[in-house]
Amino acid sequence: MKIAIGSDHAGYKLKKEILPLLEERGLSFEDVGTEGPDSVDYPDFAKEVAEKVAAGTVDRGILICGTGIGMSISANKVEGIRCALVHDVFSAKATRQHNDSNILAMGERIIGPGLAQEITAAWLDTDYEGGRHALRVEKMMNIEMK
Repeated sequence: MKIAIGSDHAGYKLKKEILPLLEERGLSFEDVGTEGPDSVDYPDFAKEVAEKVAAGTVDRGILICGTGIGMSISANKVEGIRCALVHDVFSAKATRQHNDSNILAMGERIIGPGLAQEITAAWLDTDYEGGRHALRVEKMMNIEMK
């Protein structure tokens, strides 16, 4: 599995806490930035990660900003993206099982590094169930087509 990960300045520290988890799991990842605490615009990083996921150059994406809200809204503007804003382990599993989310968004100002690592691990480890959820995901994605 290949992951694209990005953050703005408000999510930079938490992103740095997630990278070792990806390394420990032997996952290939591409860090699209930002590279420090200087103020940047979150839509730029959300767009870059989302476009990589939508194009299939990576399998999934992770986005982090202060709350995760701006990143998730921005990423979901890209066709084919199902970005889920998650701040608990149950939701991380559910969004993979039921929604086949392809991008995880989190907020550094909302959760700490330990919980963020647990959420990331649960999201990475959980498979999409398909079945009864497939029609719902298809309907959700068809909304983009209008």
